[in-house]
Amino acid sequence: MNYRRNDIVEVSLQGGPERLPLSLRTQRVAADDLRVKIEFYGRYEHFERLTVESPGVPPVFQWTGTTRIAE
Repeated sequence: MNYRRNDIVEVSLQGGPERLPLSLRTQRVAADDLRVKIEFYGRYEHFERLTVESPGVPPVFQWTGTTRIAE
């Protein structure tokens, strides 16, 4: 992969809480990101990249866990 840091791609998030809405399961991230963290109901849901980008197929990130947001 020869990405520039400012390249943005749309990715698909798999797994995690069942109530995580479909609208949050697609994210736009830097092309070279290996992890995604999204805020959901006072927690962070963590996802890690499973696949690399292929033409017409967004990279897939798999859920790896949840952490609480520090206050």
